[in-house]
Amino acid sequence: MTPHPSTHGISRRALLGAAGASLLAAPLLSGCGSDARAPGDLRVSFQQWGSTEATANFLATAAAEFMAARPGTSVEIVPLVASENDYFTKNELMMASARTAPDVVYEDTFILKADIAAGYLRPLDDYVAGWPHWDAYYDVAKDAVRGEDGRVYAIPGPTDTRAVWYHRGVLERAGIPLPWNPRSWNDLLDTARTVRDRVPDVVPGVFYAGKAQGEKASLQGLQMLFNGTGSVLYDESTRRWTTGAEGMRSALGFLHTLFAEGLGPPLEAALDPNFTETVYTSWMPEGTVGFVVDGNWITQNWDDWPEWPQELGLARMPTRHGQGSGFVTLSGGMAWSLPARAPDPDRAWELLATMMDTRLATGWTIGDSKLANRRDVVSAPGYEDYSPVARFFTDLVPHADYRPALAPYPQISSAIQAATEAVMTGAASPADAADGYDAALTGIVGAGATAPEARP
Repeated sequence: MTPHPSTHGISRRALLGAAGASLLAAPLLSGCGSDARAPGDLRVSFQQWGSTEATANFLATAAAEFMAARPGTSVEIVPLVASENDYFTKNELMMASARTAPDVVYEDTFILKADIAAGYLRPLDDYVAGWPHWDAYYDVAKDAVRGEDGRVYAIPGPTDTRAVWYHRGVLERAGIPLPWNPRSWNDLLDTARTVRDRVPDVVPGVFYAGKAQGEKASLQGLQMLFNGTGSVLYDESTRRWTTGAEGMRSALGFLHTLFAEGLGPPLEAALDPNFTETVYTSWMPEGTVGFVVDGNWITQNWDDWPEWPQELGLARMPTRHGQGSGFVTLSGGMAWSLPARAPDPDRAWELLATMMDTRLATGWTIGDSKLANRRDVVSAPGYEDYSPVARFFTDLVPHADYRPALAPYPQISSAIQAATEAVMTGAASPADAADGYDAALTGIVGAGATAPEARP
């Protein structure tokens, strides 16, 4: 029996907007075919981002090969053109009914456990047990697609990692020795201060912050700092969200210092929803920023800047004091799942296994400017050479942290974004902003789902 959707799932869908869901439902459901599906007919849904065609082309190739090997089958590719939150809503509407459920669906790993809790997804353990490519995945990628019951619910797609991009010319003008390898947060701040004082016509450093930046403020901004402190947002051993985390105060304190001392971007730029476009297409190519904490995928913006490999450098993001491994990175990414209400899971798995064959997965990873999280793709011909930074970012993948893939996370991320905005604008001290986050967290998950950070 398929479990009923959990209260966490209902809360998240309410956050996305019941009104929006009702507006989406009619055209979405009417576009998914008739009530009965012919045997052998399969549907694959995915999120279509703007004009990017890499995933659509990958699916078209995989579908053609699958159908050629199985006469009488058909594969319908269903692109969902939507913003992130609307995509989640459309997915849930489709998966809620056996009539409209895709056979294979594209899931964001940070929302995966919410859809597991809602009963939308089928466990894949019996399938991956006999699939030779499963053991090629790095453990961190496997862990990202497990439910709280320990079972596997998705096959990871390509991934990403984050680090510190720096402009060689700017740091050279500031007298910073190259290659630059910051070992602590103090190194980051000291470099930013040197750039501010010696190269006054540039922005010293960029950490995304503020509600206008959405998930970037939470992930590239605060969590790239927070995860280098020893604190955790969610304690897997106790299954409790952390309150009173010293790492939250420290990370917010760093952001406060960055903005208060003029080491970051002007507020009017940092609070612009289109800020990343300014950073990628103006500041970085023009050499008007010292360093930026961001991911591997931003190279897609530089087709008209062929000199970028010579003008930019990369450094690993340091932990607070250089403790532990000395660096931190975070990964995200999407994964393929089999909806629980789809009619033919065995045939759907055959399609998914075809899609994620080494050759097709490698072509997709390269075509979408992503990173491999499986050893067979890393060693495949052409992978390491497809980008000048592929090796650097791929080497970070086995060490990556992931966001807590739990139902309340989107709301908790919004609370993180609000806390970063409070300190960047000076509306609250780091301590007060951290307390505000704790209060918001408790309001989202309930006091019984939180626990104060244990300190030595």
